[in-house]
Amino acid sequence: MHILIDNRSGAPIYNQIYTQIKEQILRGELRENEALPSIRALAKDLSISFITTKRAYEELEKEGFLYTVPAKGCYVAPKNTELIREQNLKEIETHISEIARLAAACGLSEAELLEMVRFQLEDEK
Repeated sequence: MHILIDNRSGAPIYNQIYTQIKEQILRGELRENEALPSIRALAKDLSISFITTKRAYEELEKEGFLYTVPAKGCYVAPKNTELIREQNLKEIETHISEIARLAAACGLSEAELLEMVRFQLEDEK
């Protein structure tokens, strides 16, 4: 597992950890039932507070990405396909909002925008 903390980023450190671990799980870089570094070990490696790392792990567990075995540690939870689908839908909605904003700024018609989307979908096949 590879985590990079950007101190110049406006994002809180726990959120950077949370986001990077979540992305690694969704991309399959961290596999089901794979052990994660202990909260203390990750905090030490990143030179951050134990509490910050704990918060990131708790958020991931609350959302179903991790599970904890008492006295053993944290592990990647088996993939919940519905959870992954929801995450992807949220990301698509974010991109669509940005596309709609850019299309409006360019004066693009709905027909032109849909044509671009169809062209891209055909290109992906």
